[in-house]
Formats: sequence, structure tokens, C-alpha cells
Amino acid sequence: MSNTDLIIAERSRDIGDFLVGRLIPFRKKRMVGPFIFIDHMGPEKLGPDKYMDVDQHPHIGLATLTYLLEGEIMHKDSIGTEQRINPGSVNLMVAGKGVTHTERTPADLRNGHEFTVHGYQIWIALPKELEDMAPEFYHISRKDLPSWTEDGAEFTLVAGKGFGKVSPVPTHSDLFMVSVEAGESFNLDIAGNLKGEIGICIVEGKVNACGQEVGGGNMLVSKLDNQCALQVEKGTHLLLFGGAPFEEERYIYWNFVSSDKEKIEKAKENWREKRFPKVQEDDTYVPLP
Repeated sequence: MSNTDLIIAERSRDIGDFLVGRLIPFRKKRMVGPFIFIDHMGPEKLGPDKYMDVDQHPHIGLATLTYLLEGEIMHKDSIGTEQRINPGSVNLMVAGKGVTHTERTPADLRNGHEFTVHGYQIWIALPKELEDMAPEFYHISRKDLPSWTEDGAEFTLVAGKGFGKVSPVPTHSDLFMVSVEAGESFNLDIAGNLKGEIGICIVEGKVNACGQEVGGGNMLVSKLDNQCALQVEKGTHLLLFGGAPFEEERYIYWNFVSSDKEKIEKAKENWREKRFPKVQEDDTYVPLP
């Protein structure tokens, strides 16, 4: 999706072992491991007169990971991909040196009925040495992701390595993303199960951290790498994400991410001059903001 506004209105705060804010980036934390941007889509009702139509727009220097909880989206890109994504599956588009794509409600769902779209669009910065790689695309079905039950909670390893398991979603750096759905209240202890910086996105429900209750829509970032313990209430859905941070700073402008400001300036010029590759049979164009 197109990132149109990086300003997070919700104030961030420090509650002891964690920073708390609204998604990333927020004021006290710009990245968690290689994760540089998380956009919460919905939940939003679509149809019969309103559908998703994200027109053609570019990316460089990152991989976009789309993870839906409800609804369906049709992805098309300039390397020829046409892929429908449904709940629990993963679409991973590696932009590298440059790619354009669109995201739309599939044609067969534009049938006058109302439905809900809910999910997350996640941007993962690429390592410096891979920022100019050729674009790639991967789709991994829900049934192929490692899943297991522990302490009455359903775990799914969406990407990377964690809890002694490896996701089939290709990654280009040391990272993890885990979905946790609590059927019962339980104590989540991450120590020894995940490595690197740790972020916790509360999709719904609530957790107790350092004696404070934190509800849905918030994000916690552990101040201690490789360690994190909190009480998860029954009915709560979490996304755990993070990994090893990069040594170099990352710059971000609109949909462009890079360790080199000059590459971002070049991408801006190339998009203005319409030099990016195009999605086949699509003449839409989102102007540079």
C-alpha cells in the first residue's frame, strides 16, 4: 500500500520494561529490528458502493508483507505478478531497486454485497547490500505456515525464525513475525524463543505489562533484546515482530526506504518522470506527494 502519512498521532509513553505507542514508527521508536513501517488496515466495511482501489505506486529498498485477517485483495505488480491474498496467507513483495504495484478488491467481490477487510501491511527494510536487488514476489498459503498450540494459545510463525521453527516465507535478514491468539489467559515469556528487538502489536484484547493494562491498537516495544514477559488476557490477538537491527540508519520518504538519501532523491525524480516499470495494462498513477 502507499504510505501517505508517517505521523502517528497517539503519544508514546514509557512504562518500565516497554515503550508503548501506536504502531511504528512512533516518536520514541522508528524501527524494530528491520521492520520500518506497519499499517493497520481496517477493519473496514466495503461494498456495495465502496471498494479498495490503491492505484499504481512505487517502492524501493524494502519488502512489503501483507497479512490479512479478513477479506481479500488482488495484488498486481510490474514484474508480472497477479496474486489474490486471503486471510492467513502471506504476500511478500521485495521492491529492491524499484517496483510498482496496485492493490484492489477482486472483481468477483464487486457484486453488491458488503464484506470486511482487516489486516496489516508491513514494510521490512532490506540490508544495505541488497537494496538494489532485482524485485521478487512470493505468496505463501496459510496451510504452509508453521502453527502450534501452547498454553491454550494458537501460534503461527508468519515469517522468519522463532520458537524453534522456520517460516517458508523468504526473508533477507534476521527477523521474526508471529501471530498469537489466546484462547485462555496465559503468561507469554519470549526469552529464548525470539532473538533481537521485540515489538508486540495488540490487534485486539489486552495485556498486562509492568503492572499496567495496555489495550488493542497499541504497540509495545521491549527495552531489552531477547527478553519479554507479560500477561495476555483471554481473547487477545497479538502480532510479535522484530529481529536484529541494522548498523546503518534508514531514511524514508513516501514509499521509498534506503540507507542512502541520494537513492531516495533519484527514486523521487524517476517517479516524477515516469521512468519506473509499470504494471501491465494499467495506466493509473499516484503522484509524488
